[in-house]
Amino acid sequence: MVADETENPETGINAIKKLTADEKVDVIVGGYTSGVTLAQLPHITSAKTIYLGVGAASPAITAKVKQDYETNKYIFRVGPINAAHQARSLTEWISGHLLGELGLKRIAIIGENAKWVQDLVPILRKGATEAGADVRFVELFDTSTSDFSPLLSKIRSSEAQFLVVILSHASSDVFAKQWYDARFPIPYGGIDVKSMDNDFFNRVGGKSISQLAANFAVRAPLTPKTQPFFDEFKKRTGRVPVYTAFGTYDAIHAYAQAVERAKSTDTNTVIKELEKTSMVGIAGQIEFDETHDVKAGGKFMNMLFVQWQANGERAVIWPKALRSGTMIMPPWLSK
Repeated sequence: MVADETENPETGINAIKKLTADEKVDVIVGGYTSGVTLAQLPHITSAKTIYLGVGAASPAITAKVKQDYETNKYIFRVGPINAAHQARSLTEWISGHLLGELGLKRIAIIGENAKWVQDLVPILRKGATEAGADVRFVELFDTSTSDFSPLLSKIRSSEAQFLVVILSHASSDVFAKQWYDARFPIPYGGIDVKSMDNDFFNRVGGKSISQLAANFAVRAPLTPKTQPFFDEFKKRTGRVPVYTAFGTYDAIHAYAQAVERAKSTDTNTVIKELEKTSMVGIAGQIEFDETHDVKAGGKFMNMLFVQWQANGERAVIWPKALRSGTMIMPPWLSK
């Protein structure tokens, strides 16, 4: 059964009602926009249906499990790691790579004005500052922004040496093109969900060259399952998987294993078994914490920082242990 939640809360709520009231499903796998997911939660929990999130990152989604377990025990996040964990991963990248390897201390941070970014940026700013970065500029912009020239002018004036972006719903394509066309004197990278798409480089006419984008779905030996899944997905669909594909595959297997252990599809029994989940996933070991949030770091899921290079090739730059290429600068800065 499929229902399209879009990025609209009302449409998202109607999708949940369709699946729970009309189709009477035992489990829902999905989610992308944190604002939509948060709006859906009361309807999911009132239907007493297990929900395995694979796209939305706001910590508020699973925090409700700890706040009121009996009401919200149906909610789990299989992926991605939440915005707070992502902020910590960004901080480690800034500390280890930007500062430690490249000596780029002055940074600017911009992001779309969305719930998950509002959760992430304060943690990132604090962490980056404590790591020794000089955070020169921070601003959130409207997701409908189509002219980034005023914002780029402010960033240039800050004298930052690197621009950290936090984007998922905003016009990533437009931003990349305007950054390139301006021959902007500051390289950029961070979290750009649209840039995770395999066709992003070609879609923007190669103008994302040198962008460093965080990614969860990369063909690297993260676990024994990563590369075989990546290759099989591409063979079957003709496309490269993004992080929601990793999460959906893991969510379905986690639920199936929980049902098998429970020897039942009874919701409460399956929830208890889901809480015991410990399995090798596509991007890391899958286990849940006390809020039913997927664990992060170490053997669990981590963020990789991948750079767009010549001809649309991608190279893992961070963490260093998984590095597959040498970082490049924008063509106009490398001469």
